[in-house]
Amino acid sequence: MGRKTKIGKDVIDSLALSMYEDARFVFREYIQNSADQIDIALENGLFKSKDDGLINISISKSKKQILIADNATGIESDKVGSVLKNIAQSSKKLGVNKGFRGIGRLGGIGYCKELVFETSYKGESVKTILKWDADLLSSIINDRSKNEEAVEVIDRVTKTTTEKEKAAEHYFKVYLVGVKSNELLDVSNVREYLSMVAPVPYESHFVLSDKIYKKCREWDISLDEYQIIVNDDQIFKSYTSTVYEPDRDGKKRVDEIKDLKFFEIKSSNKKTKLAYGWYGISNFEKQIPSINIARGIRLRKDNIQIGDARTLVKLFKETRGNYYFYGEVFAVNKNLIPNARRDYFRENEILKDFEKELRYLLHNELHQLYYYASQVRSATKKIEKLASFKKDLEEKANKSGFTNDKEKERLELEFEKHKTSAEKAERELDKLSNKITTSEDPKNRIFKNITAEKIEVANLIKMKPINGKTKYATDELSRLSSKDRKLISKVFSVIDKVLTPDLAANLKEKIKEEFK
Repeated sequence: MGRKTKIGKDVIDSLALSMYEDARFVFREYIQNSADQIDIALENGLFKSKDDGLINISISKSKKQILIADNATGIESDKVGSVLKNIAQSSKKLGVNKGFRGIGRLGGIGYCKELVFETSYKGESVKTILKWDADLLSSIINDRSKNEEAVEVIDRVTKTTTEKEKAAEHYFKVYLVGVKSNELLDVSNVREYLSMVAPVPYESHFVLSDKIYKKCREWDISLDEYQIIVNDDQIFKSYTSTVYEPDRDGKKRVDEIKDLKFFEIKSSNKKTKLAYGWYGISNFEKQIPSINIARGIRLRKDNIQIGDARTLVKLFKETRGNYYFYGEVFAVNKNLIPNARRDYFRENEILKDFEKELRYLLHNELHQLYYYASQVRSATKKIEKLASFKKDLEEKANKSGFTNDKEKERLELEFEKHKTSAEKAERELDKLSNKITTSEDPKNRIFKNITAEKIEVANLIKMKPINGKTKYATDELSRLSSKDRKLISKVFSVIDKVLTPDLAANLKEKIKEEFK
């Protein structure tokens, strides 16, 4: 007979204390468990609708305590030990429930002195309290002089008690007592994290969200949204239709999401649905600055984020491509299974097919879009430069006057160069316009957005900006002698060489005012 297999205490460290890099994952794990229980409460008739379910998070920095509570099914008193003390043993169904490994419930134990579970099941007149002594657990695991087994350690660091409760009550509460992580106690930071990670609704001021809800109804998929409250404020996804960049006064608008493009990801044989998604259509002025929390195409399963903003970068043609977009990919195939860290999926054949099809979309379609926008914008700017230059030239020809004939000739030559460039740009825009296949083609919206205020080059060059007698800057100095006006003209010429056009024009006007 062989030796009995033993499981050492270090397995607790591997599964509960050392699995994640970001401390905030503990909120995701407990929310995931609460969401599953809300679904079960709905199935069992405890709730009339999902809106009856509530996940409430209270963070007290002064007390160094966190409470995560839900009003779902709770756990029957006689099952608390088997459910909350056993590790990596779960009754949840793979591919159906959001959580299924039985390790997430211990996620907070590495960040507090004591982890407390408190639960009540409808119809029972008790609440059951299970306490984990996190400090004792840590000291036992760190004591390398002893080789205790995992079960022995768990029994040593846990204690179960019961108290009276109203039979109608049903809830599950998690207390992190003596929280050691400042990151977990930073309410603003936690809200920001959950606004992208948690399964919550879109903010009402994200006006394009109605299109997402409508499309999901067409696709017949549920977004699995839950009410999650953090210190009395409900959490919503951080999507907005406005793109900002940092400014000395906080932030300023640099672009706008004008529309959304929806897509489906199917297997290579087109028989199996793998995922659905959307991305925002803007002018793609630049990569979306990091001040915009929601930037990047995000991967989600059961409406819970997988990984972070960088997770799908590897499927783009170039790293920067991901950050030109807002967007989400909702994995729906049951064989796309989140790994233990929930930063990607388990390796299998379905994942390979999913990556192949999604890469084609991100590597080709999305790359072409922001490159196309850059081409349209570049051509349009050349026409705008002609319009701006012509306006300035007309102002000089009809009002402020030229410094001398040399300046006039130089500016007329520059006008011709701008004209040639603008005519070439207009031909380029015609070619780009011809690349639009249908009215639903995202390029159509991009082209219209960018060229909306474009002036036809033909209208810009109908009349030359300089007509009739040439006006000089010194013409208004009639009280000066011809010799003095020539001298001032030479001074103006020097000013033009050493100062920027705006500063030069301003200084020349000041000089003219002195001699009028």
